[in-house]
Amino acid sequence: MKYPRLLVIVAFTFALLFAPAFGQTGLAQPWPGVEQIQLWPQGAPGSEGVTAAEHYSAPTARSPHGHLNPVHYPSIFVFLPPKEIATGAAVMVCPGGGDNTLTVDHEGRDIALWLNKIGVAAFVVKYRLAKTPNFPTYTHDTSMGDVLRAVRLVRSRAADWNVDPKRIGIMGFSAGGAVCANAGVHYDAGKADATDPIERVSSRPDFQVLVYPGAAAADNFVVPKDAPPVFLAGTTEDAPHAESAAKLYLAFLAAKIPAELHIYNTGAHGFALEIKDLPVSSWNDRLKEWLVDIKMLGKK
Repeated sequence: MKYPRLLVIVAFTFALLFAPAFGQTGLAQPWPGVEQIQLWPQGAPGSEGVTAAEHYSAPTARSPHGHLNPVHYPSIFVFLPPKEIATGAAVMVCPGGGDNTLTVDHEGRDIALWLNKIGVAAFVVKYRLAKTPNFPTYTHDTSMGDVLRAVRLVRSRAADWNVDPKRIGIMGFSAGGAVCANAGVHYDAGKADATDPIERVSSRPDFQVLVYPGAAAADNFVVPKDAPPVFLAGTTEDAPHAESAAKLYLAFLAAKIPAELHIYNTGAHGFALEIKDLPVSSWNDRLKEWLVDIKMLGKK
């Protein structure tokens, strides 16, 4: 009779030790040591009661970009610049991945680390994906809602992270660019009577950066008169996404919202910061200049 009791004790100990891998605490952690904060600690709207685990696939020789899917516990990963160079600006970084995965390394972490080098706090957003098998309730609106919640959360905790609440932007790549494009026109000022204090905070980004944005971004796009300024980048080689960026630029131009567009000739889709020997490799330098120009980057 001793052995069954021993097995129960072992099983209970195992459950305690490895609880973070399962259920509500089963959120993926792609980068050990990087702080991850759930956008809704008690469960995101539309994912209540979900117990499925998330999974991070590290880069391999065959698949050089690390990716994460599915996403059930939307979160932000916190990347802060050294205090001596912090400008007070902050960016929500939204990786792409075709709405069925998140390429969190080269379009998330690597971008965040570059932003830190220029004094910008970065928060990589792990948002839920519209093409999640067996979860038809996840839509593009779900993804957008996660990004807007991330803006609210960071703004509500601006003092904790040495962030200026009036200099918080969003930045998306490919499918993440489409999500950000829609978040950049569907914000609100906050709900004063909300029981959740985070929901009382404005979700309006102060600027937006859309890099080879997905085609869905330009569909039925209406720009409000108080939309934040936008920076867009893409390449002619990646024609569908260049067309999306151009359509978005024209929409912002028509609404008289400050906009800047850079379309380079050469560069395959998903270039992020990986290309070193083509003109498109300087797109992030142009972004830094633009952030200075619109007075989002500078001394706090």
